[in-house]
Amino acid sequence: MKKLSEIRVGKAVIIKEFSSNEIFIKLMEMGCIPGEIIKVEQIAPLGDPISISVVGYSLSLRINEAENILVEEIA
Repeated sequence: MKKLSEIRVGKAVIIKEFSSNEIFIKLMEMGCIPGEIIKVEQIAPLGDPISISVVGYSLSLRINEAENILVEEIA
């Protein structure tokens, strides 16, 4: 598994789990739930924030939030 912050633009991944309970509820409310497929749409020039598409809409995450989302790349 990798951290979402390590995934390149254009890649689709499946959310596997969260490494921090602090951000778990916030991310779940935004549609980031285990088993959900997300795609990295854009990364800001300095690496923060990261724009992803999830459940049909775009969401921006700070790098520290993306580091807490463990994902698996789709082949």
